[in-house]
Amino acid sequence: MTALTKKLAAGTDRIEKKATLEAVKGKIAIANAKVAYQKYKEIIESDRWKALAEKGAKVQRLLWASTGTKNPDYSDVMYVDELVGPDTVNTLPPNTIEACADHCSPASRIETDVEEAYRLLENLKSPDIDINLSEVMDELLLDGIDKFIKPFESLMSSLEDKVQKLATV
Repeated sequence: MTALTKKLAAGTDRIEKKATLEAVKGKIAIANAKVAYQKYKEIIESDRWKALAEKGAKVQRLLWASTGTKNPDYSDVMYVDELVGPDTVNTLPPNTIEACADHCSPASRIETDVEEAYRLLENLKSPDIDINLSEVMDELLLDGIDKFIKPFESLMSSLEDKVQKLATV
């Protein structure tokens, strides 16, 4: 459950506060990605990066990982349509691939509404929203790492079993 969903579930004593929370629901991840893309551009346009590129360094593309839409209230291709841009990779779960094949309208949108994205992230600090983005990102990072560790450990265990079986032959 997201920090925003928790706040909405807890209820609020003011209609205005609830409306403010509802207004940002479903927009924060996209805003954060748009701001991250701007930071990426600052890096690859810097003199430091240009010097590295002259020596053969290659750009590492930004990865939007597993961008399926979990909330049925949102478009099932929301994160695909909104995050298309140069030097990006978007991995999609199978159902999102199917939905995209059916009704995506991909165009480079990663740089649209960037000022609004900055404003939205800044507004998270307002008393009516009061979400610490750094804390949320730390939590998501740990969750994301955990989602990779478990399958990795399972794979390594499976490989060890196979090595043991082959070693006894």
